[in-house]
Formats: sequence, C-alpha cells, structure tokens
Amino acid sequence: MIPISTRAWRFPIASLCLPVCLSAATGTATQTLSAQINAIGKLSVPSTLNVTNSGTTFVAYRGNLAVSYRIRTTASTGSGTVTVRATSDFTPAGGPSIGAGTLTYTCSGATLGTACSGPLTLSTASQTSVLTVGAGVCTGGGGSCSTNDPNTVQTSFTLADNPAYGTGTYSAVLTFTISAL
Repeated sequence: MIPISTRAWRFPIASLCLPVCLSAATGTATQTLSAQINAIGKLSVPSTLNVTNSGTTFVAYRGNLAVSYRIRTTASTGSGTVTVRATSDFTPAGGPSIGAGTLTYTCSGATLGTACSGPLTLSTASQTSVLTVGAGVCTGGGGSCSTNDPNTVQTSFTLADNPAYGTGTYSAVLTFTISAL
C-alpha cells in the first residue's frame, strides 16, 4: 500500500496578488527636433560627348550635351550657378587648341534658372557660365519649387575646323561645377 499525503499546500493571498496589485506609473517626455536645411546642388552630365560635322569641307564640328541638375538656394539672398571649364587641352598635339579659342558653346532650354547667353569661348584658365539661378529656388516638389526633377539645360558645343589640324581623334576634358548659396 502506498501512503497518500494529506498535506495541503497553502499560499498566502498577498503573494498571489503581488504582481496584480501593483499600480503602474507612466511618464511623458518631449523632445524638439531641429534640422538645418542648407543650400545644395548636384549635377550630372554624360561621360562623353562626340562632336561631328556634316562632312562639308571645313565646316565646324558640333555636339549637344544635356546638363541635369538639382538645386536649392537660400530663401532671400541665395543664388546658384553651373559653370564649365576645360581642365585639359586637346590631346594629342597637332589638333585643335582650346587656348586658341576654337571651342565655343551656347546654352538653352533651362527648366529652372537662366541659361547662359552666347556663344561663349571655353577656357582652361577660368570657368564660364552655363546657368544662373536666383534666391529661394529649388528642384522638384511643386509649389515654389520647379516641378521638374531633375532640371536640365542644353549646351551646344562648336569646334572650329581648321585645315592646319592633323587628322586623328582628339580629346579634351571639361569640368562642370554647380554651386548653391
């Protein structure tokens, strides 16, 4: 025969009530979030541009390049620019020379801002204008901003065809720069 325990287990009521009987406490805190939104610009251009001529003897070489940009300028005193500079002359030697003023360009169709007037002569010594924008302008979003995203401006390059140039393929590096204040 197996003995059966008659012992009863007793728990104090307070120990069963402890987790349930505690009152909860809550609190609220606030935090101010600040963001400094600055003037900024970003641009992109295709990696290459080939200028071609119509095959007519000593007619200038031409090519078009779309410059895409996003910009935001300071509300009351801001401004922005897109500029271009030749950072190298044509290579190899024996062909056109940027220093001789053989490469010019015009700008048109700016979707935000004012395209350059031209023709302008490209230089290795200094930047020349492609586009200017005024205060309180921005790309995308509508309202006071342009609805285009990105914005664009067309640049049309012309390279004089001089009979003294040697035959071959020549290349130069152009650097476009955007600034926004």
